[in-house]
Amino acid sequence: MISIDVPAWAARLRALRRGRLWRRRDLGERMAVSADEESRDHLPPLETLTRTIEQWEAGVRRPGEEQAELLCRAFGVTEQELFVGEALGTTFWHHVTGVPLLPAMFAPEDEERTGRAIERPERADDATVRYFEAVLDAYTRADLRPGDLAGVLRPLLAGIETFHRDAGSRVRRALLPLASRNAELISRMRHEAGDAEGALAWSDEAVRDAREAADTLIESYALAQRAGLVDTAAGPRELVEIAVAARAHGHIPARVDALSRWHEAQGHALAGEEDLCHRCLEESAQSLAEPGEDLPYQVDTSAEAHKALCAGCLVDLGHAGGAIEILEHGPTRPRTGYARAYTMALMAHAYADAHERERSADLAHEALALARRTGAARALRELSRVRLPRAASARRRILL
Repeated sequence: MISIDVPAWAARLRALRRGRLWRRRDLGERMAVSADEESRDHLPPLETLTRTIEQWEAGVRRPGEEQAELLCRAFGVTEQELFVGEALGTTFWHHVTGVPLLPAMFAPEDEERTGRAIERPERADDATVRYFEAVLDAYTRADLRPGDLAGVLRPLLAGIETFHRDAGSRVRRALLPLASRNAELISRMRHEAGDAEGALAWSDEAVRDAREAADTLIESYALAQRAGLVDTAAGPRELVEIAVAARAHGHIPARVDALSRWHEAQGHALAGEEDLCHRCLEESAQSLAEPGEDLPYQVDTSAEAHKALCAGCLVDLGHAGGAIEILEHGPTRPRTGYARAYTMALMAHAYADAHERERSADLAHEALALARRTGAARALRELSRVRLPRAASARRRILL
């Protein structure tokens, strides 16, 4: 029987916060926003409130009546659900494993069934696989901070690997491709968060799991995504080789084929091979024109992603004007999060190369603020490549 050393309500408070990828400070801010003017006046400073939340989660203190109401408003739950409800029992295994709690997604019986499987992995079945798959799908979002997302995905993968060791053979076979997807997503989030070494290590894990599962489609997907770790690749040649290897298994879904050709185009652009780059981009467009297939994973081949990649290739090839044309007049920018921060940083880079100092500086400041807010280290790396041209006044000679 799973047991914990803190009160059930404290464990649930922590699990609800972590499931939403909120830091304690984030929860304190949301409590303040949900409070009316009188209640807000009674709240301590944010730093003090953050420390108090830590004490609540440790079970050292219990929230008062007014504080409990603000917590419920912030989480969108009732006081019964947070402090007394039947669902408190399912909180225990989330607290112990760190697997995120998403109470609105699953029925209580699904939570209880998964908890029993956590206690005794031989009980794992198809419903257990579906549970973990649904959690992974819920976190495949571009509006979350990459570092926070990687943190919540690690215990999810640890849970999957527990079943991989101890569950029945059929469940193990079903979980291996899911483990590969999970490791690949962690890899990309480590890449976005600026951890080059960690990104490659998790990418290796994703490829190994796919090969152990003998799933060539998942392996092709993992390799195509690995090719997207441009900043962590040893060089253009290795990037091209990885992208080509993603297509080595014959027929692959059109969107995965397009993804691999996108990243091959990046490698050719970095190597200054303009004709090969354009050919790969044309071939990727042809793949995207084919009928789509249902995939067990998400591939971002949106118009926004395509234009950002094309613009990046043009910048690397020295065609800043063409990159600006794509970014300003093509499809709309990514809506939010680290993808938007990167696109804005890329625009700042293009304008700097086109000697449009003011426009580049404005975009760089905007991209920097968004990158810091969203944890977009890839955008910060792109900004580090921006070299603003000297101001006209600095070049003017003063004759006495």
